[in-house]
Amino acid sequence: MKPKIRMSLLASALVLTPFGALADTADGAALNAMSWDDVVELARGGEVNWFLWGGSDNINQYVTEYIGGRLKADYDITLNRVGVSDTVEAVNIVLGEKESGVTDSGSVDMIWINGENFRTMKQGDLAYCGYTDLLPNNALINWDNPAIANDFGVPVEGCEVPWSKAQFAFAYDTSRFDNPPKSIGALIDWVKENPGRFTYPAPPDFNGSVFVRHVFYHAAGGVDNLLGDFDQAKYDDVSAKTWQILNDLEPYLWREGKTYPASISAMEQLFANSEVDLTFNYEPSGVGLNIENGVFPPTTQGYGLTDGTIGNTNYTIIPFNSPNKAAALVLQNILLSGEAQYQKALPTVWGAAPAIEIDRTSPEVQTNFASLERHPNVVPAGELAKAALPELQASWISAIERGWLEHVGR
Repeated sequence: MKPKIRMSLLASALVLTPFGALADTADGAALNAMSWDDVVELARGGEVNWFLWGGSDNINQYVTEYIGGRLKADYDITLNRVGVSDTVEAVNIVLGEKESGVTDSGSVDMIWINGENFRTMKQGDLAYCGYTDLLPNNALINWDNPAIANDFGVPVEGCEVPWSKAQFAFAYDTSRFDNPPKSIGALIDWVKENPGRFTYPAPPDFNGSVFVRHVFYHAAGGVDNLLGDFDQAKYDDVSAKTWQILNDLEPYLWREGKTYPASISAMEQLFANSEVDLTFNYEPSGVGLNIENGVFPPTTQGYGLTDGTIGNTNYTIIPFNSPNKAAALVLQNILLSGEAQYQKALPTVWGAAPAIEIDRTSPEVQTNFASLERHPNVVPAGELAKAALPELQASWISAIERGWLEHVGR
């Protein structure tokens, strides 16, 4: 039997559809005042439109089959996965709707997001906020961890919830050569000594952008010189050095730098075809998946850099004008569950690092995580973590991406 709904709380938030069912039209303030049981009842039988990067088949499969399957089986909620090539596409939809006065019937219910896109949504009042304590699985998040409570230096403040952690890593084919370059300085030398055997995706591709930031850190003499609020004078100095390095490298890149791969998938295909000798990804586990799927040769080996690689946390966010906020909350709560985080961490599924505290989950989930086996060709997360580099504040990243397009990409 369905639980009784407190109509005093919901009267202004619920409407009847032509079929007499409850429609999810509650505004954020009304939802935040409800009990979790009421939110679930409001969401039941509805749908949720989740916009997320669609460039990975294994991620798409996990979202559609496992998460979508749980939503449907447990709550009769239909998950509509909407793939985008760049997160900013979804952000721009919400921004355009706000400018057009669409305040309660938007087309986006949730976005996979972080960094400058989160800053844009928070500063533009495009995010639904203040609900995180409502989620039962919020108890699994360590909000005292600055790397969780701040997204690229921007305080989260109840406007999104973490989904995964990631850290940049390189990979090479051991059958082609030994001793790959283990620092950005060594990589610059290696590229010049091996013309045509390296490239990187053009920013604003996520992985291409983070590679450029590694060069930016190198040009600055280390990330410690860049932390804090955006500094125009410092940016001007370091960016000039960065563009010089990257422009000097262009003649030695794949196709002499006259073109760049449009995405990380395109770059990985170049590596698979032996057109380039190095690849990289913000998801180190991708090496194992690509080997198992027959894309990469079994002699591919992941590795980190001695001068460190950038790591961060990614999140999901609900736009202010989502018409299916309750369903989106149910979706977020599932994503945070120990079971879903474990499924996502399986090397054969995704291999993504969890965003929750495993010691706060059930004994069964803790046992499952303890028994996870890493693919032998994937660089251990613990090894990468020893040399993890922080992300810059979003204002730095926006400037770096614009600068690359103007001074290198042109």
